[in-house]
Amino acid sequence: MNKYDDNQIKELLMKPETQRKGFEMLARQYSEQLYWQVRRIVLTHEDSNDVLQNTFIKAWNGLSSFHGDSKVLTWLSRIAINESLDFVRKQKNIAVVSADDSESSVANTLMADEYFDGDETEAQLQEAIASLPEVQRTVFTLRYYDEMKYSEMSKLLNTSEGSLKASYHIAVKKISEFFKSHD
Repeated sequence: MNKYDDNQIKELLMKPETQRKGFEMLARQYSEQLYWQVRRIVLTHEDSNDVLQNTFIKAWNGLSSFHGDSKVLTWLSRIAINESLDFVRKQKNIAVVSADDSESSVANTLMADEYFDGDETEAQLQEAIASLPEVQRTVFTLRYYDEMKYSEMSKLLNTSEGSLKASYHIAVKKISEFFKSHD
């Protein structure tokens, strides 16, 4: 995979005559990383691909709002996370089921996904994560899987580092309790 300089991509995105080239570089550079950010929230491969495609469409359509103040990845991650959370909210509205049913459907959905290469423990972890409130789920996912620093998350989610740390620690406690209750 090619590694492009963030400043080089920004420069290309700022000029109408080079936007397409800059956007192609951006897509090649960040597609995989964004896919996994989305996948950890959305869970299934097909849905993740759809959300990722929507992310890039929204990014392309919103190029005029990108002024280069933040890193390209931060800007894209913000779009991807918002698209992922919107998708999850829509799915919850479509399938209103009891908490027990929704938790077991996460594991069942994952285990049935031909692209899911985890084991039962990973499926249970995803169940536990899915049971968290939206903010805790997002913070936990970004910190645990992406190892994102709180300072980066703060910019991405427009929230204080202190509240992010609190959300993460509460999420960890709830996940631990989930595993203890499912032994």
